[in-house]
Amino acid sequence: MFSVLLLLLVSPALAWIPIEDWESGNVTASEGDSGQCLCHVYLPDTTFPADRVEHMQQISKDMIIEVEIQMNKLVSYEAKLEVYLKDLSQLTLRVNMLESSTNKYIKLDFELLRIELREFEALVSQLKESLNVSSPLFDSLYTEIQNMTMIVNQLESYDKSNLEVIRIEFAKLQKKLEDCQQDQNFKPDMGNCNGTGIMSLSKPHVIQLNAHLSGSYVAGGWAKDSKPLRGYESMYVYGAHSTTRIYDFYLYSNYDKLILRTEFKRITCQIAWIGLGNNFAVRGHSIYYQRNTNEMCKNNVTTDRYDYRVISEASGSFSYAYYSNQFLDFAGDENGLWVMYASDTSKGKIIVAKLDEKAFGVENKWTTDVYKQLAGNAFMACGVMYATRSVDLTTEEIFYSLDTKTGEERHFSIPFQKFQEKYSYLDYNPTDQKLYMYNNGYYVSYNVKFN
Repeated sequence: MFSVLLLLLVSPALAWIPIEDWESGNVTASEGDSGQCLCHVYLPDTTFPADRVEHMQQISKDMIIEVEIQMNKLVSYEAKLEVYLKDLSQLTLRVNMLESSTNKYIKLDFELLRIELREFEALVSQLKESLNVSSPLFDSLYTEIQNMTMIVNQLESYDKSNLEVIRIEFAKLQKKLEDCQQDQNFKPDMGNCNGTGIMSLSKPHVIQLNAHLSGSYVAGGWAKDSKPLRGYESMYVYGAHSTTRIYDFYLYSNYDKLILRTEFKRITCQIAWIGLGNNFAVRGHSIYYQRNTNEMCKNNVTTDRYDYRVISEASGSFSYAYYSNQFLDFAGDENGLWVMYASDTSKGKIIVAKLDEKAFGVENKWTTDVYKQLAGNAFMACGVMYATRSVDLTTEEIFYSLDTKTGEERHFSIPFQKFQEKYSYLDYNPTDQKLYMYNNGYYVSYNVKFN
């Protein structure tokens, strides 16, 4: 027999360790130098990790908050997804309708027909007035237009599947009008300046909101070429923004494309050629606009080539009453290309300058009696400058004219209705004798009646 000495190398905290931990491999035995038995017990860290537990609790709380945030996002995305899916289904339905048959009802088709019928009615009236005669042909055409309008309304209300019927009838009417215009016995008084000036304006013809479909795009304009190239007689140009800066122009081949917002070309101004002010004009397939306070800019639609000239006396202190930065106002009429501005020398009164289109420079100029800041806008027709001003919130008037041929000035009143109070653009076009207005983001036009 030999004596066994058991040495326990333990700490005083050993007493609370469960007995099963003694048997789990934390206890080892060995023989000492004197033959005694030595037991070695390996204990874990006896200090309780309170800081780690607190850290884990904080992480757990943060994770719970993050999960709630993500859940809320999922709920929001689900709601938006339902809206988008509904819009997509409606769009798909419309696309399928277009693909299946061109005879299906489309509301815009009826609206376009109404617009063109109104234009035909105005054209017949203009033909009759310009010839100052009574003819059974005019009466017949006018009756057909009225009947066509009734058919459009009836089809839209009761029989929306028979749009092709009215399209055929409409094509027949259009052919008759074309034949009427081409007949040598019927020559409308388009662009004829033998009268004594403007006598009246029609009621405003409100087309639609701008191509951006934005009510904030209040500064801008829309126009036709006052001296169009062959093949571009029906072209429209639009450019607008929420500020009086000019960044780009949109070109439409005809009226229908304008309504459908389908441009055949978009001209984005290079940084150095961004415009200021919105009273641009289109003439000879070039767009004339104001680049800086006194710089005239010209952009050729075909070549995208830019050019500019400086009118040194043009002042940046005088703009039209409704909008700022309208320092150079371009216009094209039966007699040529014009620009209107004010100077310190003229004490804020409008100066009319005739431009040489080839040299792109001032050819001649006249000083008017109109203080620019009191005028709503101005335009040229048959070499006569007309100025407008506000009467009330819904009424504007042409109150002044200057004939550049005779130098004669006149003060009078030709009132006309405004669509809304403020407008940033007013330009006459000699090819159709219409006044084009850009009123608070809407395309508006007037038929001009000369004396």
